[in-house]
Amino acid sequence: MLIEFLNWAYVFAHVLLAAFGLNLLVALIAAVLHRPPKPTYALPAEWPHVLVQLPIFNERYVVERLIDAAAALDYPADKLHIQVLDDSTDDTANLARARVAQYRARGVNVSYLHRAQRTGFKAGALAAGLAADAHAEYVAIFDADFVPPPDFLRRLLSDFAADARLGLVQARWEHLNAQENPITRAQALALDSYFTVEQVARSNAGWLMNFNGSAGLWRRACIEDAGGWQGDTLAEDLDLSYRAQLRGWRLAYRAEAAAPAELPPTLLAVKRQQFRWAKGSFQVMKKLGGALLIAPFPLYKKLLGVLHLAGYLPHPLVVLSVLLSLPVVLFSQQAPFRWEGLGWLGMVPPLAALWGQWRLKRNLWNLRNYILAVPGMIGLAVSNTRAFAEALWGRASEFQRTPKNTRAAAYAVQLDWTTWGELALAAYALFTGFLALERLPALAPVMFLYALSFGAVGALGVWEARAMRKAQSTMRNSQSATQKMRFPQNPQFATRFDVRRDVSE
Repeated sequence: MLIEFLNWAYVFAHVLLAAFGLNLLVALIAAVLHRPPKPTYALPAEWPHVLVQLPIFNERYVVERLIDAAAALDYPADKLHIQVLDDSTDDTANLARARVAQYRARGVNVSYLHRAQRTGFKAGALAAGLAADAHAEYVAIFDADFVPPPDFLRRLLSDFAADARLGLVQARWEHLNAQENPITRAQALALDSYFTVEQVARSNAGWLMNFNGSAGLWRRACIEDAGGWQGDTLAEDLDLSYRAQLRGWRLAYRAEAAAPAELPPTLLAVKRQQFRWAKGSFQVMKKLGGALLIAPFPLYKKLLGVLHLAGYLPHPLVVLSVLLSLPVVLFSQQAPFRWEGLGWLGMVPPLAALWGQWRLKRNLWNLRNYILAVPGMIGLAVSNTRAFAEALWGRASEFQRTPKNTRAAAYAVQLDWTTWGELALAAYALFTGFLALERLPALAPVMFLYALSFGAVGALGVWEARAMRKAQSTMRNSQSATQKMRFPQNPQFATRFDVRRDVSE
């Protein structure tokens, strides 16, 4: 009875995985067939008031570049207001204040808002900033690592005039450091595929889509009608997007408008980012899934919306598949699920990657990075399964932003228990793979791929953590040496150098 149950669970996991593969295939077909009309960039008779919000938290390495880019936006000065929404607890605050003061002295309408408490995290900062500006009709948002081009606002505003129910226009993300290392190259390939296949399909085919958290322009009336920014999930962007569409607003994506941003250059930073995105997506699914199912949308649109909100579900399904594989190998005469019939679905992701590189006129040699992207995406399954479990059980967690310049010791990302889970699952999959060579040979290659993926992600995480601890130790030693030079320990120098010494001594 138990073996039969495990077999059915194994089949169920793989049927769901196949459904997500089919979903990507449908999106790829839609992206190819549904070509958007060429943009006209019609200029409005009168430029509307636009608020540019820059939410930051401890971003000392990029905050000045961000403010510089926002101040360089080509838009009528009397209709543009830039807000630096700073929740920082380090010297980022001083850097931001100084930069804002420089631009204010030049006549740029830029304000600085600092919150002592991160209530609602990014959503709370955006809501506080919006409440402080009573005139803005449109709101552009850029995360700290973005560098919007000067014509960004003019390119996106033209779409709103033709559709009074258009609530958002999302731009494509470009990459400032795509060629920095294998990790950034793999991310660039994956993001190019996402923005040229999934976002294009959802926007052009009229499916439910989402704001990506940065490089988008919102109609203020849409934000307010949908209930404003809410901080009860880690995916405030996805949450507001679906609440707006449930209220009848339309969202659009423009691939020809792009804003470059930094990609996390370390695996541990990528894991943190993906954990937040995964947990936030599951939280939004839990929060709005019921409302979506009863919404007055066509059935296919609701189904695609559910698959969209559950986009990270393949990760816990992969973990479940690995765990169930050993009992399947030990106790089944044949695999309860035949991979051969759905093997062609494995071609869909590389085809999507190919389409993305071709559409963006990239060098097709970039496709070699797919070999790195596949183990990376599989290897993140343990961390994202944790995200799924925490969202399911309602466990709250802090909004941990993705640190920039993560090679600097000050913003190091620490190991967590999922790294050891990755290594353990790699050993488990490797053992199962060798066992399957004799019992179920068709299953062995899949298990070896899982072992490679989890092992590589876990080992790289350990290596990065060790390197970062060494860098932190070097930094502390350097600071200690500097302190000793400033405040010598020899008593004969104390009254001269140590300002903390009691002068009455």
